[in-house]
Formats: sequence, structure tokens, C-alpha cells
Amino acid sequence: MTDETFADRIDALEMRATYQEEAIETLNQVVTTQWKQIDALMRQIAEIGERLREAEAARPAPANEPPPHY
Repeated sequence: MTDETFADRIDALEMRATYQEEAIETLNQVVTTQWKQIDALMRQIAEIGERLREAEAARPAPANEPPPHY
């Protein structure tokens, strides 16, 4: 192979490596953003679950009456 062919191949590899580094950085940013969103959603779910448990605990016990359709 000639020096020009090696130089072309090296240039192509360098461009590919640069593109891959940029793609990896972009994906890393996306993953970081998604983890933050997931964390916030998990906290919201936990809070809603706690509110539901509190509401169920505060609910009065059912009366021992027949249903209204009787």
C-alpha cells in the first residue's frame, strides 16, 4: 500500500473516531437527562402512593347498612 492510501485510511479512522466520540457524548447527555426524569417520576410515584395510603387510612369504615338498591 502506498503512503497516500495509509494516510487516507488514517484520516477515515480519525473521522470515524471523532464521530463516535460525539455520538457517545450525545447519548451520555440523553441518558443523564432521562435518569433525572426517571428519578423525579419515582419520587412523584412514592409521594402519590403515600397520599393514597393516608387517604385510605382516613377513610371511614363502611357502615353495616344494606346497599341503596334494597
